[in-house]
Amino acid sequence: MLADLLKTPAKLAWEKIGIQHTHGIVVPLFALRSQHSCGIGEFFDLLPLLPWCHELGLKVIQLLPLNDTGKESSPYSALSAFALNPIHLSLSKLPFLTNEFDQKIKDLQSLSNSQFIDYPLLYSKRTSFLHDYYYTFKDKLKSINGLKAFIQANDFWLAPYSRFKAMKEATDWQPWQSWGEAQFISEDITLIHQIIQFLCFQQLQEVKKLANGHGIFIKGDIPILINKESADVWHNQELFNLRLTAGAPPDMYSSDGQNWMFPIYNWDALEKTNYRWWKKRLEVAKDLYDLYRLDHVVGFYRIWSIPMGLTGKEGYFVPNDPASWIPHGNKIMKIMLETTNMLPIAEDLGTVPNEVKEDLKKLGICGTKVMRWERRWNSDRGYIEYENYPFESMTTVSTHDSETLVLWWKNNPDEARLWATWKEQPYAPELSQNNLFTLLFESHRTPSLFHINLLQEYLALVPGLTWDDPEDERINLPGTISSRNWSYRFRPYIEKIIENQELKQWMKQLIP
Repeated sequence: MLADLLKTPAKLAWEKIGIQHTHGIVVPLFALRSQHSCGIGEFFDLLPLLPWCHELGLKVIQLLPLNDTGKESSPYSALSAFALNPIHLSLSKLPFLTNEFDQKIKDLQSLSNSQFIDYPLLYSKRTSFLHDYYYTFKDKLKSINGLKAFIQANDFWLAPYSRFKAMKEATDWQPWQSWGEAQFISEDITLIHQIIQFLCFQQLQEVKKLANGHGIFIKGDIPILINKESADVWHNQELFNLRLTAGAPPDMYSSDGQNWMFPIYNWDALEKTNYRWWKKRLEVAKDLYDLYRLDHVVGFYRIWSIPMGLTGKEGYFVPNDPASWIPHGNKIMKIMLETTNMLPIAEDLGTVPNEVKEDLKKLGICGTKVMRWERRWNSDRGYIEYENYPFESMTTVSTHDSETLVLWWKNNPDEARLWATWKEQPYAPELSQNNLFTLLFESHRTPSLFHINLLQEYLALVPGLTWDDPEDERINLPGTISSRNWSYRFRPYIEKIIENQELKQWMKQLIP
């Protein structure tokens, strides 16, 4: 019974979102570009999407993580679990700008024309712009309304973050373990990072406010892990086990397993603080998001842990007693649900014990169903009938780590042929518009309460709205290090997307 969700620990979150079929799109912010954006998607580039989504009945805009990643391109490799990434600040909308900045803005806007994002160039040029901006308008910025209250309210994370970032820049991004004795960092140098964070939060909070005004929820993404080279690990070393890194055990795809090189948590130390760090993280996020993707949820129950310097096959599960996994994760999940009324949607893909999925269900937390992966793997390997999906779930056709439907169809002919036979549809080596529409249509009509797909999956319905090579529509290839990862852009500018009448007609047929 749907009403039973109001009897779960997630009750307050469900009361906020509402228990109904909810449809949405995944929009990696970096992939957006508008006539105003300076080389990468900016916070205010989301605004044109709001009336468009409202008209089409899309009630969720899902984002990838937006935390500050420094010089890293991966949004999952943050140097702060709290700070927003200044690379997404809408530069042309900053306060106090004068004509002398017009040419600098135009130069940066020209960087949006490339097919792929050049992160090193972008980081250099945007950082230079923000330093010029700060030192030009420093006196005005120091007295800007709301700044002092923001700094005081966020002192828990903002003070160490601003010092950490200043030290990173002063040491040319050397690892914090090599810093030695604390170096002198002037108040001016840390203040610039605090003011930039104030401006970032101001803009994203404005987006959320306007989205909610259109009846749209913003779904964030809260990665379970944090980079060792982060303000959080540097300032709270006792909360992390720096002798172990997280990863995945060997499987059919990797004989050595995976080592993600991020430290695992010291949950005993966190418990002694009443999980203060995690609670603060969620409290900060609730002002930016209405619900969130709970990344690698099984890692809260048990996580594959690898001694420093070894491969994934030398790892083991922590906690090491399987009998403790459910109590361990259940306790953390309840604390997260009690801390805010944001609704988590679990990323429970891959090898996840059934007991974990059952526990999430009892907690009122939805899991994720990627249609092409929902198969009877232990018997005839056929696709599971969509009507068998539980309502406590989110249906999607792909993820930011997978191929898009067009690329999946091209690269996996056996799977595509199996689907076509199952659905009594004609098979061809390239995904037809009709089959693409059918896959998307059915993704919006499963029993799942949430139906959310990558925006580019819909763009593929209209010739010319996606890149000619389907490989160029892929966001990330896990397990690889490449400048192409996370450098994806939507082919059309946002203004062209929302103006396209053919796309709008397709969308109106897809969204119930």
